[in-house]
Amino acid sequence: MGGHTARAQARHSRIAVIGAGFGGVAAGLRLLAAGHDDLVIFDRGDDVGGTWRDNTYPGCACDVPSHMYSLSFMPNPGWTRSFSGQEEIWAYLRRCAEPLRPFLRLRHEVRGARWEGGRWAIDTSGGVYTADFLVAAGGPLSSPVIPPLPGLTSFGGPAFHSARWDHSIDLRGRRVAVIGTGASAVQFVPRIAPEVAALTVFQRTAPWVMPRGDRDFSDRERRVFARVPGARRVARAGVYWGRELAAVGFLHPPVMRLAERAARRHLAASVADPALRRALTPAYRMGCKRVLLSDDFYPALSRPNVSLVTSGVVSVTPGGLVTADGAAHPADTLIFGTGFQVTEPPLASLIRGPSGQTLASAWGGSMRAYLGATVPGFPNLFLLLGPNTGLGHTSVLFMLECQIDHLVRLLRHIDAAGGGAWEPTPAAQSSFARFVDRRMAGTVWQSGGCHSWYQDRNGRVSALWPGHTWSYWLRTRRFDGRAYRRLSEVVS
Repeated sequence: MGGHTARAQARHSRIAVIGAGFGGVAAGLRLLAAGHDDLVIFDRGDDVGGTWRDNTYPGCACDVPSHMYSLSFMPNPGWTRSFSGQEEIWAYLRRCAEPLRPFLRLRHEVRGARWEGGRWAIDTSGGVYTADFLVAAGGPLSSPVIPPLPGLTSFGGPAFHSARWDHSIDLRGRRVAVIGTGASAVQFVPRIAPEVAALTVFQRTAPWVMPRGDRDFSDRERRVFARVPGARRVARAGVYWGRELAAVGFLHPPVMRLAERAARRHLAASVADPALRRALTPAYRMGCKRVLLSDDFYPALSRPNVSLVTSGVVSVTPGGLVTADGAAHPADTLIFGTGFQVTEPPLASLIRGPSGQTLASAWGGSMRAYLGATVPGFPNLFLLLGPNTGLGHTSVLFMLECQIDHLVRLLRHIDAAGGGAWEPTPAAQSSFARFVDRRMAGTVWQSGGCHSWYQDRNGRVSALWPGHTWSYWLRTRRFDGRAYRRLSEVVS
């Protein structure tokens, strides 16, 4: 009996975190620093890293400069490039996570979480755990989307999503079909184009592509970053304010015409064929969809063994794909660059409040949360990079740090009030949602003439923050206790 009780106690912690990517690692480190050492961090993988562990496709890299795409309290003077690659970012995350190793529960996939008896019961592949607080850090780019194309199961060759790259397949000499021309495809298409026999790229809508301008940091630069902390801070500040200045175009779409001219020059300089150039010219305002950075995507599409198809894919056959114009496109390998479930995260279907209702059901297709972090009806639940906290212009890690600081302040507020079960008031969430929607109305994401993954199935832009990141920092830096209420079902 005593042993059973000890095991039950060991399975309870004050704080449980779902996910050990950037969000979970950053939350764990800041919680430890604030004295919250009764915590556990679940992840379905064999190691930390999240998106940067899972995405191993050729050419995988970040499109935010390295010194901004890192935690402010864990600087890395050793970045080797201005835009870091996947392996380097993953190695950085693993170093950051070293103090968290005792708290990690790897290979623990969360299958469900429900508020019952004044605490969260979390069902994982490694057993059931309980916690007073639940922090959902699953990440917006963690669940790949593969479109349900008719005939897909009949395809005769390997088929995989870029986020689950099959490295056992040697692409040399193969006829490869790539569906999608988003942020992942623009990175891996140039890497695989030289080695495949034929590459057919299926484009639904042309992306806006700007020059990347990536370069190596010299040994001298890295020495300066290592020895002069101020140099790192200046580099980070330069990137931050440069990206914040660029945000003006997203918030005031007419300004985007200047950037569009630069993008068109980039296209004209990279693609000689006028027909291909026309097919690659977007018909919507720049920024409405994610702006891509690449110096080699356009040249890759100009190769003699590469063809661009703009007619939509309607079905898959054992030997290839069929498009809406009736054309058959032979292929023996199929790669999906079709993005992720962002506005309907799978984790939301697994989290149930006191009434048994899932978070996904409560949202009804449009995510809403106070400060993108807390939701009425789901006590002691905290979301990282939740609704309206994604970004189209700079590093989401800035938003993460703002949210985690808010979480620490919320915990301090709850402790000072004697603990219990807390949630935001419906009025606080409604007020925040109205503010977001009002600010979103004039932005390029709402009025740019496209449909993007920033928008949910109801047409609301529920993925992005409609402003500069410093405005979100201002909203989160002062804790407003009036926005939260303690539930009457407090367990004494």
